[in-house]
Amino acid sequence: MPTRPQLPRALLTTLVLLAALLAVGTPAASASPATQFTNPVANNRADPHVFKHTDGYYYFTATAPEYDRIVLRRATTIQGLASAPESVIWRKHSSGEMGAHIWAPEIHFVNGRWYVYFAAGRTDDVWRIRPYVLENSSANPLTGTWTERGRVNVPWDTFSLDMSTFVVNGTRYLTWAQQEPGISTNSNVYLARMGSNPWSITGSTARLVVPTLAWETRGHKVAEGPSVVQRGGRVFLTYSASATDANYCLGMLSASASANLLDPASWTKSANPVFQSNAATSQYGPGHNSFTVSEDGRSDILVYHDRSYRDISGDPLNDPNRRTRVQKVYWKADGTPDFGIPVADGPTPVRLKASNVADAFVRHYDHAARLDANVSPLADSQFRIVAGLAGSGTVSLESANFPGYYLRHRDFQVYVERNDGSALFRGDASFTRRAGLADGAAVSFESQNHPGHYLRHANSRVVVNQVSDALGRADATFVLE
Repeated sequence: MPTRPQLPRALLTTLVLLAALLAVGTPAASASPATQFTNPVANNRADPHVFKHTDGYYYFTATAPEYDRIVLRRATTIQGLASAPESVIWRKHSSGEMGAHIWAPEIHFVNGRWYVYFAAGRTDDVWRIRPYVLENSSANPLTGTWTERGRVNVPWDTFSLDMSTFVVNGTRYLTWAQQEPGISTNSNVYLARMGSNPWSITGSTARLVVPTLAWETRGHKVAEGPSVVQRGGRVFLTYSASATDANYCLGMLSASASANLLDPASWTKSANPVFQSNAATSQYGPGHNSFTVSEDGRSDILVYHDRSYRDISGDPLNDPNRRTRVQKVYWKADGTPDFGIPVADGPTPVRLKASNVADAFVRHYDHAARLDANVSPLADSQFRIVAGLAGSGTVSLESANFPGYYLRHRDFQVYVERNDGSALFRGDASFTRRAGLADGAAVSFESQNHPGHYLRHANSRVVVNQVSDALGRADATFVLE
């Protein structure tokens, strides 16, 4: 595990102790509740789009690897989409326009009707990719008739795809990727106001992203798949960059919601990818994302595709194994989103937020477990709650960014260490999950091999100790976020 610089221990201890003394008894409900998913949600489904509607359903569509149809499924939970029946709502034409490369459908509800934006080529020119729209007036888009509304009037008759729509301050926008004449890139990202109907744009078009940075131009010069999330009066537009293999990654623009979004100067571009391949978790080429919200409406959820292996034989477009995955978006103190890393397959991780220290989380730091605020990288403070290594109904806490490493106590100090397979390690790394000692809505973790001893923070470190007073109970209580 890497070594990172840290504050002097005496200073950090003082700060954490002061925060604890000021915050004892602070209610745990200020945290954004944990969201728990099991990945992948859907195999062989790329470019995923999930839309939560007011009818209580999540609607999910994505690219099928045969590139020949548009599929749709719905469920009342995000995880439920994994087993929801799938319907084919439209198939490619047998000849001519909309006859090949059916890509990246997105479903939206606009002005009381359903719309699906998608890209398609021609049977006689499969790379003549253009954006098209379907419309359905039924309350349930799995029923009724989908009407073809034709091609969107983007500025040039060139390669164009990945259209999406969003609203800021009452104005609805369309954003998409397109190859612009005179610019030697595969595609750039554009923005315009929606026209008088959902299959048209109006007014000026803004060019927001031209791929020029090294991480945007690996394999191909690509900026595509724009998607928007909003929070705190700011607009964040993610986009995918580089070739669709392990180089694929997410970049991000940000702007004030009160700014002129059609002025490219209103947007700030991230200097580095905000989400990219991670060899430790075996996730490669994460990208073409969308955003939705958790069932309780309190968490933003990142929806994206990737592969579970790095090396691809032949053209990545012919590899069918991109999978739909989901994980929670966290938010930094400066108001920007933190996507962390693409987490390992299986259950998604959580963070252990101290119940009595404002915005402080259990994290690993040079193998030691400690309590910190503003944790960077985010994944240092993420742990998967898995079946206990010691069994008997216990749980273990596995590091998100170092799979195979677990929180374990040694001489009553807690570390994040690799499982060595020994009975001692299994016992040290296993805990009984209890209702929070200071707040029954939160959680506490009792040592499996030292009953009566709990995971708790003390003097900035995380330890396993007996608990005998109100401060100890608070120190041993965590909110899962």
